[in-house]
Amino acid sequence: MSFLKKLRDKMFRSSDKIGEGLDALVAQGAEGAGDADPELAPTAQLPPEAESAPPLRRDGDDAAPQAPFASPVAAPTPTADAKPGLLGRLFGRTALDEPRRVLDDAMLESLEELLIAADMGVETALRVTANIAEGRFGKRVSTAELRGALAGEIARIMGPVAKPMPIYPTKPQVVLVVGVNGPGKTTTIGKLASQFKAAGKSVVIAAGDTFRAAAVEQLQIWGQRAGVPVLTAPEGSDPASLAFDAMTHAQEIGADLLMIDTAGRLQNRADLMEELSKIVRVIRKKDPTAPHNTILVLDATTGQNALLQVEIFRKIADVSGLVMTKLDGTAKGGVLVALADKFGLPIHAIGVGEQIEDLSPFDPDDFAKALVGLDT
Repeated sequence: MSFLKKLRDKMFRSSDKIGEGLDALVAQGAEGAGDADPELAPTAQLPPEAESAPPLRRDGDDAAPQAPFASPVAAPTPTADAKPGLLGRLFGRTALDEPRRVLDDAMLESLEELLIAADMGVETALRVTANIAEGRFGKRVSTAELRGALAGEIARIMGPVAKPMPIYPTKPQVVLVVGVNGPGKTTTIGKLASQFKAAGKSVVIAAGDTFRAAAVEQLQIWGQRAGVPVLTAPEGSDPASLAFDAMTHAQEIGADLLMIDTAGRLQNRADLMEELSKIVRVIRKKDPTAPHNTILVLDATTGQNALLQVEIFRKIADVSGLVMTKLDGTAKGGVLVALADKFGLPIHAIGVGEQIEDLSPFDPDDFAKALVGLDT
């Protein structure tokens, strides 16, 4: 199974929410292909009994397109003997049969509301809809065309931030993993460490969440699976002291990567954020250039709160990249688009499940298609 299909299947809450919303948007003002604008549709011959039928009222009549679209190629006029093509016979409809709606101000406003409801954020939603309207305003569009245009805009925003975690020649390369309570930091560290080890890197993990025994045990399980040593300290110990000792050990054995877990902390708890700042200061006593990567793990189900988390953690720990987890459990996957649009921080990976293969490098095209419900 391709990751795109897995992503599409597991992001069903987001893709269904947006996909169903797009279907409803088009259906609200569509009359179907038979009533499409004459510039877009061929002239079809009506059966004799239909010639006397009263004309249908079109929703678009009240607000005519600002600039009528003229096709550069004249469409042929089908005859009564014309037969549908192979795809028409297979699927029973053509592109002209799809419901279409004039892309007007009312439709754009509804599209903005849909994207905001998917947690794309007001500013990003406005920018995306404005770009979609460019060159299409006043024309009749189908759901398929709208999905494709939306996926293209999302991919354009996400493209510049889709970057794997950089690997430096420094040994050990110190990777500090931070975040609030519950986004899956510990699991993410275990998966990343396992993937790096499989790629031939020597890895050491420091279980810096010294206040939660379950986090230490979870890391130890991942370490056993991957053959990666996990350094621990007594429960309640100073995590900054553990980080310093872990750096010393990693230097002695020549490890390529040292991944440091940290306790979850609320961004509005000044004392906990100061503790994280202390970890960074202590690490830099050992290596002034460390940490070389500071990864913020975000839970997609938190929606717009993720933006506030990024703002706070950037100030305290100089976040260098993001990992978004739990995209399979929310209809708010659009928040990742808002994050990319607002901060431009690299997105290293996304998580859609509990297995190691469910944490994958971020691909903007696959994500965009999955988010809007496109299969290909």
